[in-house]
Amino acid sequence: MVVVVKFGGDLVANKEVLERLARDIAEASSKDKVVVVHGGGDIVTAIAEKLNKPQVFVTSPDGFRSRYTDKETAEIYMMVMAGKINKEVVVSLLKAGVKAVGVSGLDGGLLRAERKKRLVIIDERGRKRAIEGGYTGRIVGVDSEVLKTLLNRGLVPVVAPVALGDENEVLNVDGDRAAAHIARALKADALVLLTDVEGVMINDKFVDKMDLNGARAALKRVGAGMITKLYAAIEALEGGVGTVVIASGFRERPVTDALQGKGTVVTIA
Repeated sequence: MVVVVKFGGDLVANKEVLERLARDIAEASSKDKVVVVHGGGDIVTAIAEKLNKPQVFVTSPDGFRSRYTDKETAEIYMMVMAGKINKEVVVSLLKAGVKAVGVSGLDGGLLRAERKKRLVIIDERGRKRAIEGGYTGRIVGVDSEVLKTLLNRGLVPVVAPVALGDENEVLNVDGDRAAAHIARALKADALVLLTDVEGVMINDKFVDKMDLNGARAALKRVGAGMITKLYAAIEALEGGVGTVVIASGFRERPVTDALQGKGTVVTIA
């Protein structure tokens, strides 16, 4: 079985949680082929501000909240995401006995993205406004052979979500969507999206199961933090991934529990 696991910076920043997660990934990778994708946006923001580069966030009409990435921010993003965070995750996995190899979407052209020329945002007055796209990308291709080579050697790839643009520029891409595209390219059996809540909540009620149509319908009924995960789930399933589970990364065995259905399980039907 091929499993793609994605988790964010809130898990990376908590040493105890990261070590627990690493031990669980060790168990999962002893039975299945596992690819790890990490985020870490809050860590990027903290370091950027220490470098006197305040970060700007924008919201799309669909409710997506994202980092506005100019050239300097793209350089900081690459440095922190593909450097500091990626290697911290790799070290934690190695300590847990996992043969982890850290890569970014740049390595071997693993993640290819199309640079967004313009962004439509909602300004502070609630109006739609178009701005320059900066260095944010939309993933258009995954070189799965890079990952398959590592997996076939018994290694666990740890992917930082940084992508290469058409002009070989560094682009910031969303980690959840990157994980979905990687899962699609590998025809993964499962995509596990770990977060800081138990799963999808609608009207303050936990949803344990959801089909593709239900996931689409829920997009307008969840908060900004969950929208990207639902979009990622939809993209993954449409691309042939067997199952997507959105679950808490703060459990004792988060990956194992998610694969056993403890979280919001999203399937085609």
